Amino acid sequence: MLNRKSLIPAVVAPLVVGLLGLMNLMSRPRFASFHSVDVVQLLASGMCFGVALAMLIAQLRGPRNS
Repeated sequence: MLNRKSLIPAVVAPLVVGLLGLMNLMSRPRFASFHSVDVVQLLASGMCFGVALAMLIAQLRGPRNS
């Protein structure tokens, strides 16, 4: 089972990087021309791709022998 202390930085670091990128995007004037539905769809698609990539990496790493 994963250690809780090792899981926290693995979740927080990508979250911070993603939020910084989103804040950078939202500060651009061109962002205002997007419809909110499009933005939500892009965010949801990005999250799904992220989960799929994480699961693929977890599968390729295989089970840990402790």
